[in-house]
Amino acid sequence: MRRMRRMSRIMMIIAAAAIMLTASTAVFANGQGEASAENYPSGNLDFVAPGGAGGGWDLTIRTTAKALKDTKLVNVPMPVRNNPGAGGSVHLASLQEMKGEDRTITVYSSPLLLTKLNGTTDLGHNDVTPLACLIADYASFVVAANSPYNSMADIMNALKNDIKSVKIGGNSSAGSMDHLQFLLMAKAAGVQNLNQIDYVSFDDSAVAQVLGGHIDLFSTGLSEIASLVESGDLKALGQTAGHRVGTGVIAEIQTCKEQGIDATFINWRGIFGPPEMPEYAVTYWRNTLKELVQTDEWAQAKTTNGWDDAYMDAPEFAEFLDQANADYESILKEIGMIK
Repeated sequence: MRRMRRMSRIMMIIAAAAIMLTASTAVFANGQGEASAENYPSGNLDFVAPGGAGGGWDLTIRTTAKALKDTKLVNVPMPVRNNPGAGGSVHLASLQEMKGEDRTITVYSSPLLLTKLNGTTDLGHNDVTPLACLIADYASFVVAANSPYNSMADIMNALKNDIKSVKIGGNSSAGSMDHLQFLLMAKAAGVQNLNQIDYVSFDDSAVAQVLGGHIDLFSTGLSEIASLVESGDLKALGQTAGHRVGTGVIAEIQTCKEQGIDATFINWRGIFGPPEMPEYAVTYWRNTLKELVQTDEWAQAKTTNGWDDAYMDAPEFAEFLDQANADYESILKEIGMIK
C-alpha cells in the first residue's frame, strides 16, 4: 500500500512537471515571455515567400535574408520557404494562426491590398504587422522571343482593332496586380472596353505559358524577367517606371512613358510579421531593417535587381498602406472591376 501511494505521488509529480513544461514551451513558441524578449532572436527564424519559387516575393525575401546574413546584422539561421496560392492569400490566412508569434518574417506588395479589394480574401493589410517598406519594383510586359509584337504600341494597336486579339497572362488573379498594371497602361493608351481584355491567371506558371506560346504577353514584375530577357528567351516591350532603372538588359527596357503611354505603376515591397507580433520583435526588426538599407550589400542588391529605394519605417509604412488601399479601390472602381 505504501509503495502504491509512493508511486501515485511520483506520477502526480511527473504529470505536474509535464504540464509546466508544456505551458513553458507554448509560451516561448509563441514568442512571449521575458526570456524571449531578452534573447531575441534565437533559434531558427522562418522567412516565407507567399508566392512560388522564382517570383518577385521569393526574390525579395531571399535577397533580404542573404543581405542580413552577409552584413552580420542577423546571426541566427534564416531558412526561406514558399507558401504560394491565391495571390498570397493562402499564406495570409496561415499567418492568422501565428498571431502573437515572433519568428515568422514575410514579404508582401500590392496584392496584400488588391486581393481583399477584388474579393479573393477577407484579409488585408490590417491583418499583419508592417515592419518596413524596402523597395519599389515596377511592372514589365514581355513576349516570347519570336513574337510579332515589338513594342507596347504594337500591343495597344492590336487591342484597339480587336479587344480579344491579344491574350494577356499573369501570376495574379483577375483584378489583382498583374492584371491591374496592364489595364492601367491600356487605359492610358486609349484602349476601350477594358473589361473585355482576355486576361488569364496562371498562379505562378505564366512564364511557361508565354514561352510555350499559350499567351501573347506576360504582365509581371521588372525584377522577375532579367535572366530570361538576357538569355534571349523573352523580349521586353516596356516597363512602368517614370525613368530607366537598373543596369544591363533591365536598363535597356523602354518605359511606357517613352512610348507615349502617359502612366506609371509602382509595385512597393515591404516586410511584415504575423498579426499582434510582440513589441520587442517589432522594435528589433525596425532597427535592423533600417540598418540594412544603409549597407553596401543592400545597395548592390538593388542595382542587381533593378529595384528603387522606397524605405519607410513601420509607422510611415502603415499610413502609406492605408492611403494606397484607398487609391487602389478608386482605380478598380474607375475601370469597373468593383462597384
